[in-house]
Amino acid sequence: MKNSKIYPWVVVGLLWVVALLNYMDRQMLSTMKPSMMVDIAELQTAQNFGRLMAVFLWIYGLMSPIAGIIADKLNRKWLIVGSLFVWSSVTFLMGYSTSFNQLYVLRAIMGVSEALYIPAGLALITDYHQGKTRSLAVGIHMTGLYTGQAIGGFGATIAAGYSWEATFHTFGIIGIIYSIILVLFLRERKEHGEKQLPLVEQEKPKEKFPVLKSFGFLFSNIFFWVLLFYFAAPSVPGWATKNWLPTLFSTNLGIEMEQAGPLSTITIAVSSFIGVIFGGILSDKWVQKNLRGRIYTSAIGLSFTIPSLILFGFGHNIVMIVGGALCFGLGYGMFDANNMPILCQFAPPKVRATAYGIMNMTGVFAGAMITSLLGKSTDAGNLGTDFAKMTIVVVVAVLLLLLFLRPKTQNAEN
Repeated sequence: MKNSKIYPWVVVGLLWVVALLNYMDRQMLSTMKPSMMVDIAELQTAQNFGRLMAVFLWIYGLMSPIAGIIADKLNRKWLIVGSLFVWSSVTFLMGYSTSFNQLYVLRAIMGVSEALYIPAGLALITDYHQGKTRSLAVGIHMTGLYTGQAIGGFGATIAAGYSWEATFHTFGIIGIIYSIILVLFLRERKEHGEKQLPLVEQEKPKEKFPVLKSFGFLFSNIFFWVLLFYFAAPSVPGWATKNWLPTLFSTNLGIEMEQAGPLSTITIAVSSFIGVIFGGILSDKWVQKNLRGRIYTSAIGLSFTIPSLILFGFGHNIVMIVGGALCFGLGYGMFDANNMPILCQFAPPKVRATAYGIMNMTGVFAGAMITSLLGKSTDAGNLGTDFAKMTIVVVVAVLLLLLFLRPKTQNAEN
């Protein structure tokens, strides 16, 4: 199967499930606060809950560049398998937590293990998919993240029917079993120039780059600084919706978290699913006619999030709030489908995972900052207003992307 024409898509399918588990395991905690705070008193304040969500992001962010460097140097298959096994084991162990400190430590460990996945997974997909299928392949993979986010939204519902401990145990076991399946079926693509692989466009074999040389190459280029900001700015509302949208739905619509969690995450997930597929197909076609096609697609998508944040901030009925979520998911999906493909237009294969790891770090740090701030904002009753204020950074990011990024090729090689 490794040498067949369909194996590049098999890789996407295998990693789609990993992406689902990646977001499901991290997301379900955001909806389970009401069930967990009965047994763990420290979770009764939104500020403490924000700390618990934020520690994952700070650790995840710090590990992301390291994860990228590792993915450029080591076998990505085993990196992905090991990452999945560890974070699934952590999820299982969270079901045995009896104190805030235990949850805090386990959440930090989850940040380390989950950070190892994304740079390796995306680099492996873009190695197998080049040219006409790259954005679509990345986009399909991203739908796994959205599906995991949606399923994670049922955490509160499952916990209410059974217990929050059983919820963690069940999802943790599922991930551990799937890591064994990956051992059997996932294969590394060691060289970009393997003749037996049916790729539309062949790239040169990936040479090893010293770490300092990789950093020097990236940080000496203006494109990378623009991409850093462009990736970080949307991460502010992106992580805000992941961690606080269920709370916003519950507060603004006056419904219980058991209903608010699934409603918010499913709405975002479904619209993001549509956006990422549409954005992937549009980008792959547009870039064949215009090298800035991926950039234009991403900018259009991100622009859709601007009115949605305003609706989140000032909407107090189901039409406005759900409409904002649908608009946000559609736009963010188009943005998500094109991040790695845009990076591939500027960064050669030898530094792509490292570059994405650094970009991921900046985005996650921005997310960690806003997650903590919105915890205090929730306690003060200002969550909706602060959601609306995030439109400013999104507007700046879109302008920078359109003004400064002008790729010269679909696949950077040197």
